[in-house]
Amino acid sequence: MFDKKVINKLGRIDTPFYYYDLKLLRNTLEVVKEEAGRYNYKVHYAFKANANDRILNVIRDYGFGADCVSGYEVRKALEKRFDNHKVVFAGVGKADWEINFGIDADIESFNVESIPELEIIDELAGKKNKMVNIALRINPNVNANTHHYITTGLEENKFGINQWDLDKVINVLAKLKNVRFYGLHFHIGSQITDLKSFRNLCLRVNELQKWFVSKRLFPRIINVGGGLGIDYENPNGNPIPDFKVFFGLFDEILELNPKQELHFELGRSMVAQCGTLISKVLYVKEGVNTKFAIIDAGMSDLIRPALYQAYHKVENLTSDMPTEKYDVVGPICESSDSFGKAVKLPHTKRGDLIAIRSAGAYGEVMASQYNLRMLPLAYYSDDDL
Repeated sequence: MFDKKVINKLGRIDTPFYYYDLKLLRNTLEVVKEEAGRYNYKVHYAFKANANDRILNVIRDYGFGADCVSGYEVRKALEKRFDNHKVVFAGVGKADWEINFGIDADIESFNVESIPELEIIDELAGKKNKMVNIALRINPNVNANTHHYITTGLEENKFGINQWDLDKVINVLAKLKNVRFYGLHFHIGSQITDLKSFRNLCLRVNELQKWFVSKRLFPRIINVGGGLGIDYENPNGNPIPDFKVFFGLFDEILELNPKQELHFELGRSMVAQCGTLISKVLYVKEGVNTKFAIIDAGMSDLIRPALYQAYHKVENLTSDMPTEKYDVVGPICESSDSFGKAVKLPHTKRGDLIAIRSAGAYGEVMASQYNLRMLPLAYYSDDDL
């Protein structure tokens, strides 16, 4: 990914910044499109992973839909010319203006997470004399076996409608005049690398679908969310997740009815590996039993390690000396501003170029101006740097 020519170009740019390999992004999207296309599966890109304009333009041009979790994301999707009939809107706390915006935009569907939300959507749609599609987001109580902050499918989580409330939900639904039952929606979590979790989801979806059919409710679509993980430890060896096995598992286990569509909401797996946070070493400081490599990127630029204790591979792009161990830390006034402890790097000195890999998802989009720092800029492999 980083040959000497690219490294020389990157070294001339003020750090920190995000660098996106658009060739890798396109290669990834081509695999997603091909493997999903084998089964006519529909893929919505999860905007929360990365809302960079150039990234969105590439994804839109491949014909994918948009999975949005705020009215701001819905607006962005429409501004970037995603097909409004491929926009789905999820989230536990949709404000009235966000619902009204989605109704006016004639989006594909709202993924509804509670009875009060269902009633408000019906009320607001009624005021506009419109009929809107809703998919019921059901909490399947399936363990995603991932970090507890990004697990979303257990009964203890805030997301979705619990199964013991389903009778009540369909009774309410029968009385509403401006919402149309469109489908069932599920999402169990993020960075899932154990495919048994998806297998368990399929089995639970099969059970729930039969229950709905027994109540004479026939979902047009089944939306199983996203969550497929990536290889953070070996981004060079595994730059593209195994989408063939992933989609094949759903084809093998999920029992779709005739004319029913299966939808996915993929984010991280589509964009994470194409993005890298580039930084430079400010100082190397001797500590107690360690050396600190203090870089100019911080948790304001990439918060995942501080927030989730997430691992990102750290590379020194400009040194070929023997390796030593460093605690790689940023300049932010927080002890949590760390990208890794005892990281093996070639002998590192001031001015060396540091790459924090697999940062294309939940990196730039979560950046802040904490300590009044500037938001990081972005550069692209297609640029004449």
